[in-house]
Amino acid sequence: MAKKDAPPRWDRKMQQRLARGEAAALGELYDRFASLVHGLAHRVLGDERAADGITREVFAHVWEHPDAYDPKQGPLRSWVATLTHRLAVQRLRATETAALTQGGQGSTEDLERKVRTASVAARADYIVQSMPVPLRAALELAYFQRRDYRQTAADLGVTEDEARRRLRLGLQLLSTAHQAAAPGAPPGYGGAV
Repeated sequence: MAKKDAPPRWDRKMQQRLARGEAAALGELYDRFASLVHGLAHRVLGDERAADGITREVFAHVWEHPDAYDPKQGPLRSWVATLTHRLAVQRLRATETAALTQGGQGSTEDLERKVRTASVAARADYIVQSMPVPLRAALELAYFQRRDYRQTAADLGVTEDEARRRLRLGLQLLSTAHQAAAPGAPPGYGGAV
């Protein structure tokens, strides 16, 4: 049996392949995480072209610095998401600061509020994408299709108690998005993504 804190085998092998310079590994990594990276960047920046640029930057960084990933810190997916978030927030701050210095409206407090709001939204998207399919399906039915827990249970073919449990767990996971992006939250794999 594997150690509890050992990273998944795929993560370790991917890092090794990238470190050897295997272009196919980068392609595989891109296929697996490009939509996550682009979605998070777009959520923070609100701009398709800027999100495209961040996506390129993230995969270029991973290709050039595969040893920057520390498997002991968490899954490769979380590291890529954290890197994306960090680069997108840096771009947002730079863009907004440039607008402020050129006589734009707003203040540094407005900028930080915008960054926090974007961070919470990006973290919530990441949580929803990462949660188990049964929880995500229940939340999607309840919130996007406006189904109550009884209708959700019927649509999913589960008991009402199970539907309530799934909704409660999904909401508990989502509530961590705001906590993780709060001022003073520790950065890193478990911080605001």
